Amino acid sequence: MAHLPASKVREGFADTINRAAYAKERVVVRRRGKEVAAVVPIEDLRLLEELEDRVDLVDARAALAETKKKGAKSLDAIIKDLDL
Repeated sequence: MAHLPASKVREGFADTINRAAYAKERVVVRRRGKEVAAVVPIEDLRLLEELEDRVDLVDARAALAETKKKGAKSLDAIIKDLDL
């Protein structure tokens, strides 16, 4: 994985995009020595999104199971509990 300062990425933006798109390389962008962003192949992004969706599904199923076990609260009760 390459690490480049933002100034070099800015100067060679097309090259950075090509490294991700065609060479399937991940490029970490640094500003003042701190990692601030990454340019990744689109396949990596799609995989990350799929993993996030799976985690969301697990959380949703757990919430439904808890609701079946403990019962649900009305929206009015939730608003009151949160002092909104």
